[in-house]
Amino acid sequence: MISTDDIFRLPAGDEAAFGVAALELFRYQATACPPYRDYLRLIGVQPDAVRTLRDIPFLPIVLFKSHNVYCCGDTPPEAVFTSSATTGMTSSRHPMRSLALYEQAFRGAFRTFYGDPARWSLYALLPNYLRRKGSSLVYMADRLIADCGSGGFYLDDYDALLRDMAHDPKPKILLGVSYALWDLAERYAPKLRDTVVMETGGMKGYREELPKAAFHKILCDAFGVAQIHSEYGMAELTSQAYSAGGNRFRCPAWMRVVARDINDPFDLLPPGARGGLNIIDLANVYSCAFIQTQDAGIVAPDGSFVVEGRIDHAEIRGCNLLVQ
Repeated sequence: MISTDDIFRLPAGDEAAFGVAALELFRYQATACPPYRDYLRLIGVQPDAVRTLRDIPFLPIVLFKSHNVYCCGDTPPEAVFTSSATTGMTSSRHPMRSLALYEQAFRGAFRTFYGDPARWSLYALLPNYLRRKGSSLVYMADRLIADCGSGGFYLDDYDALLRDMAHDPKPKILLGVSYALWDLAERYAPKLRDTVVMETGGMKGYREELPKAAFHKILCDAFGVAQIHSEYGMAELTSQAYSAGGNRFRCPAWMRVVARDINDPFDLLPPGARGGLNIIDLANVYSCAFIQTQDAGIVAPDGSFVVEGRIDHAEIRGCNLLVQ
């Protein structure tokens, strides 16, 4: 199997090297990850017959709710990250074999798009995540705040947040869950200096869902910034994509996104076509690197992608094959 060091050394834009690494990891996970192995059997895919990147099947993300998507058998994970869920919903569980691997992934992605963390201060406005256990986002933010050397977590003390940011001479990133940023914008409308405002998606049932462009305009007007950055991540992934504005995300070198036909999850679409989003995250070494998400969007020829929302009736055909 490809080493984790080799995964993070993949050259940006080298599709041939990425394809070789993905196929090598697929062959390992097709045997070592029981839910993925069973899924391949049920859809009639023989791993030895998979010869190209496009032939690799993607595991429906819903199976992280019902199965232990993990390659390491009796070796316990160092952490189990869980997704946020509204009342009555089941959370996804992602066993993380190595927290060092997770840290290598999120630090590498951050450096790719924002450079050395030490030049930034990171202020995290993540109230619903802080109130529960198992948040990969809180773990990432905590370590990045330490790398930055300044910033911190703020639950709902907006006065302290704005006071501390105003006294901070460094360039700043304000990372917030969408509804908390909206509350801050509505109640204070502070004009932020030398600050990147970064939303991490989702109203989580606290506020009405708005089209992304409309929501970003509310934040831009309130905060006096030209663009709203975004972070795209989830409990089932190890890596993150980032948008510097316009809801267009870019991936680190070890991550790819492709679109699929919403009605036929095994049919991959050409660039520019709207469909369900499939993600290859090679940093998902010890779970499954090939994930069929419930997000819809468009992937551009250069590999960047736009998230347009969730797929209606998200139990996509094929998802129920392993759900008992």
